[in-house]
Amino acid sequence: MTALDQSLSEELLRLHEWLTQTTSKGPVAVITGKNGDMDTVGSAVALAASHPNLLAAGLHVGRVAQRMIERHKAPYRVLKSTNTGWPSQLAGLVVVDAAAPDQTGLALPHVPLCIIDHHATDGWALGDDDLCLKWDVRSTTEVVGRYLEAHAPQALTPPVCEFLLAGLVTDTGRFRHADAGSFSTASMLIDRGGLDYRHFIQDMEETTLSPSDRGAVLRGLQRAETTEAGPWTILRTSAGTLEGKVASMLSGLGADAVVVIRHRNGSTRLTVRAPRSSVMAGLHMGEIMNAMAQSIGGEGGGHDGAAGWTGDVEPVEAETAFIDAVARTPKRVVNS
Repeated sequence: MTALDQSLSEELLRLHEWLTQTTSKGPVAVITGKNGDMDTVGSAVALAASHPNLLAAGLHVGRVAQRMIERHKAPYRVLKSTNTGWPSQLAGLVVVDAAAPDQTGLALPHVPLCIIDHHATDGWALGDDDLCLKWDVRSTTEVVGRYLEAHAPQALTPPVCEFLLAGLVTDTGRFRHADAGSFSTASMLIDRGGLDYRHFIQDMEETTLSPSDRGAVLRGLQRAETTEAGPWTILRTSAGTLEGKVASMLSGLGADAVVVIRHRNGSTRLTVRAPRSSVMAGLHMGEIMNAMAQSIGGEGGGHDGAAGWTGDVEPVEAETAFIDAVARTPKRVVNS
């Protein structure tokens, strides 16, 4: 076992001890990031499957995650942002895939806290009874999957393996942003769950868009324009819904970065993407979104190739801040 493997093994043991101790005192809520994407929901549902006192919950569920929950009838409670109904004997909270408290969208109660994440940002103030696991991996489901493999292998049922694998697949952009650890975890989940990957990916990606959804996606594609930002080329557009799908479709057209702007009810959201070539050359979407939050307010963060920002500023100001941040990022020469 390498020194790194030993360190990660020790962290998983601390997580197991924290969960064992806390769940012995009462229910523990496993809270997702408010974006409700597949990585955060998959991590919460899978971890909650390891103990009856763990309850998966969050403010929002994305479309892919909602389909997975419905397909497997997985227990997941959608909470209200105000007057949240926490269990009266709540013993603790586990927060998965949220870099700061405001990224849950909830007013969290003052109970022992465990953070499981893989983002670079760190906005949590932790006490002596709290625990934080932040691994340099491509998705939070990798951490949860390795925990279950080491300390709760009985929880790695086929549905749980599907939830974890779906989070890994989506957060790595269908493995475009994967590393060796991602493939190792995926192989473990496929083997443990007895999954047929071809059928799994077809089921996961099978979507039926309504006519209005198709129209929204097409309008977003038609509005796309190219902007030069220093050494980088950006494709930018606006969309009223399905911004992630629009951004993903545009990211295959060869630009260095893509930004999709949505403005609704006084709130502006940027959804950004960058191909692996841009990430290798120096662009990190998550860091840029985090820097935007620090400069113009709002909430931002994410991964190197996919991230988002939300705030109460006009779309032009937000878009300009993003373009300026990209333009000020030096471009490295990558040897082929």
